[in-house]
Amino acid sequence: MTETAKLTRGPIRGHLVSQTLPMVFAVAAIMSIGLVDSYFIGQLGSQQLAAISFIFPISMALSSLGVGVSVGINSVIARSLGEGDMPRAGRRANFGLVFAVVMGIGMSLTLLALIVPLFRLMQAPPELMPYIRAYMVPFAAGFPLLMGIMGINGILRGQGEAKRTSMISLTYASINWVLDPVLITGAFGFSGFGIAGAAYASIAGYAVALVFGLYLLRATPLPIDLKALKGTDLGASLKAILSVAGPASFSNAINPIGLSILTALVAAEGQAAVAGFGAAGRLQSFAIVPLLALSSSIGAIVGQNWGAKKPERARRALMWAGAFAIAYGLGLAVVLFAAGEWFADFFTEDPAVIAAFGSYLSIAAWGYAGFGVLIISNGALNGVGRAGTALVQSFARVFLVMLPFAWLMRDSWGAEAIFAAELAANVIGGTVAGFIVWRVLRGGQPRAAASPS
Repeated sequence: MTETAKLTRGPIRGHLVSQTLPMVFAVAAIMSIGLVDSYFIGQLGSQQLAAISFIFPISMALSSLGVGVSVGINSVIARSLGEGDMPRAGRRANFGLVFAVVMGIGMSLTLLALIVPLFRLMQAPPELMPYIRAYMVPFAAGFPLLMGIMGINGILRGQGEAKRTSMISLTYASINWVLDPVLITGAFGFSGFGIAGAAYASIAGYAVALVFGLYLLRATPLPIDLKALKGTDLGASLKAILSVAGPASFSNAINPIGLSILTALVAAEGQAAVAGFGAAGRLQSFAIVPLLALSSSIGAIVGQNWGAKKPERARRALMWAGAFAIAYGLGLAVVLFAAGEWFADFFTEDPAVIAAFGSYLSIAAWGYAGFGVLIISNGALNGVGRAGTALVQSFARVFLVMLPFAWLMRDSWGAEAIFAAELAANVIGGTVAGFIVWRVLRGGQPRAAASPS
């Protein structure tokens, strides 16, 4: 254990607060971009708002793949630092960033080739396709920049540098807040680019945040120095990162993929249902920010302590995080159940969209506590190198509970069946995940990494 493994010392609750609070601001800033996008795109018309509802799960799925890469980098660095192997941590940090950018280029080219068939598969109406293409083409072109940010965030989180990670996210979000109204609806005599303006604002934010992130890394024990790659066993480093990043990427992407399928099912209920479902999903993403932040921070805390052979500290961190998820999730459900249609007024004046918005929140919100337990459990499992288990949990939640429930009940219940399917998946998935992760941390023994690179 080295001095850089700072999460292996001091009170666990203090680390949970110090690592999670900056991430709350970071995740809130990122999620607020979706809300701001929806607000200004909603000013363009109901068709554009429906188009962004189709786009949202796809962009989330792609971003989730990037988060998985970040989690893999985070995990190998945190465990290397906990074991006291600074040279290996440095080599994997540099390799991880290069790997993230290369992955981004490959995903960008794939997305550009598949935009039309992908959204046809989601049952997007032909009249929405011009709006979808207008957004997705620049979004895909800028995706390598986002993957670079993900790589930097993984390096910072593995070191326990939550504050620096949050600064990068706030920088990216601030640029979007400023540019969205100008580039979407226009200002100062400029007419705006319409829905494509949201993508252009994102690309500008990615570029500035990437440069700023590289600057922040210079002040940490693991700065970027590509010369370190000369002494790196590239195969061993790739295997180590992919052993976590592969399952974690798919695990993070499964929920947006399921959301894409649910969106296609909701589309059968009409355009208003899709618009309400999508807008409510944006609000939901913002409301569960503390749970997302906690799931981001738990991996480094558990990973460093697991690597330092202190499993009891890892278990205490999980226990406190799970208790918070349940309390916060239930409290949030009460608020959204009572005020769902009031929130809908911020997005639209269409009564049908408002009704769908309120119906979704009145049902799905009661599962947020379970969802919180699930993602925190997955974060802890990724931290100890059990990303495959986390993947199985996420897969089962979506494909064994949520989608079958929605498919079987939609003829009888309509859109409410789809909302109830999400509730059932979160309650059942959270219960099972909490049981599994506790068994893993109680029964497993920390192991040193096998690879020297």
